[in-house]
Amino acid sequence: MKVREKFLLIATLVVISIIIIAQYYTPIWWSFLLFGPLILMGLYDMTQSKHAIKRNFPVLGRLRYVLESIRPEIMQYFVETDTEGRPLNRIYRSLIYQRSKKENDTTPFGTQMNVYRSGYEWIDHSMYAKNVGNIGDFPKVTIGNSDCKQPYECSLLNISAMSFGSLSKNAVLALNKGAKMGGFAHNTGEGGLSPYHLKYEGDLIWQIGTGYFGCRNDDGTFNPTAYAEGAKKSQVKMIELKISQGAKPGHGGILPAKKNTEEIAKIRHIKPHRDVHSPPAHSAFSNPKEMMLFIKQLKDLSGGKPVGFKLCIGKQQEFIDICKEMISSGIKPDFISIDGGEGGTGAAPVEFSNSMGMPLREGLVFAHDTLVGYDLKKDIKLIAAGKIITGFHMARAIALGADVCNSARAMMLAVGCIQALQCNSNTCPTGVATQNASLMKGLVVDDKAERTKNYHEETVHSFLELIAACGLDSPKDITRKHINKRIGINSVKKYSELYPTMKIGCLLKEESIPINYRTLEV
Repeated sequence: MKVREKFLLIATLVVISIIIIAQYYTPIWWSFLLFGPLILMGLYDMTQSKHAIKRNFPVLGRLRYVLESIRPEIMQYFVETDTEGRPLNRIYRSLIYQRSKKENDTTPFGTQMNVYRSGYEWIDHSMYAKNVGNIGDFPKVTIGNSDCKQPYECSLLNISAMSFGSLSKNAVLALNKGAKMGGFAHNTGEGGLSPYHLKYEGDLIWQIGTGYFGCRNDDGTFNPTAYAEGAKKSQVKMIELKISQGAKPGHGGILPAKKNTEEIAKIRHIKPHRDVHSPPAHSAFSNPKEMMLFIKQLKDLSGGKPVGFKLCIGKQQEFIDICKEMISSGIKPDFISIDGGEGGTGAAPVEFSNSMGMPLREGLVFAHDTLVGYDLKKDIKLIAAGKIITGFHMARAIALGADVCNSARAMMLAVGCIQALQCNSNTCPTGVATQNASLMKGLVVDDKAERTKNYHEETVHSFLELIAACGLDSPKDITRKHINKRIGINSVKKYSELYPTMKIGCLLKEESIPINYRTLEV
């Protein structure tokens, strides 16, 4: 007998039984409050046409959808080991929470990592380790080349791009107040300058995306007047032109209609309550020459503040063409942010998130070496983003060529994110990535600002401890030779072997161009 037939038989027997018993025991009618809804639910399941499971297994089939809805929580809390969780495993999540609360972040009984697996990495320490106090607690990096009138002293670790709209106003307030307290920078994301970015006067990196939110005309094109007004605000220390994002390179940003409130629409200069898809490319330029001229325009309109661009490396020849244009035009950005394909986002098509864009390490090495090869690196700072969580991640990125690092997901966890993976549904239970006012109230700004500051402070300190343990005097002294990677059970290579150092200016002469650059396809 099929389940559908069994359900009808059981439902009929239950109804008949209740009617018969009611002749002798009247209160039994109240049982219809329990069985009535179940019977009606089952009859509806059998007649609806959208879900085959519910149609074939009335009432019982609904359990499948209940279990599916709580699968992430079951996996995170009961199934995954400490090292298996994705995108960030429990070891890293716990570390962020501990550092943000200034709790004990040490680990007992040794590492849980399999140090003999392919891909395991470690850093070389020295017998003659230095005292971390001699390095300094918060070394800064000056961003701004000879054309820059207002260079910025940037922290080694900063808040990566996350827009108001993707994040709640309370999350933005907490991040910015934490940045102000800790003396590091807060990237606005492409959603424009909001009052919540400006309230606590934390240092801002204003990101300008393809939608030109906050500095756009009604038709979506760039508005120089609106840009100049925002760029000259005292809180804005640098401007970042977003070319592409690691989690969805070649695809514009996505703001779901449910997150596009009246307030957000006003800040972005768009219409509310509708899906907002940023264009995949800029309308202000379409080639390297126009791009450099646009960067010069952004710098001039800002009053000479540092201006750079952010991208995930795709076609390598396109980056080379930009470098050639820098030499030809004499226009150079003050910094370039390299985002890895492993970067995070509130919403992205699965194919783009999983299978598009060069991962951070390869992208960072290529960008650094190309700049060195064209003798441009001395004028341009590199910012690295893509799963920067720990002091080791910072050390690895800086060894590969970064000057400073940005982190988004770690900062989100510092303000309360639990990796519920509901960023794109407006149902974030911690109030971090939602515009739901009732959920937002759970995020207390003052408490989370303190945690943001603490996480930054503790992580930078851990990085400096690594530098001291290597026997180095400064973060800039760490190089590729200090990082090791296991290639196989009996094979280990240093990053200096995996990514050989580029000679300064070697790409300027035909005879000295390395073979791997000669074979690049356009």
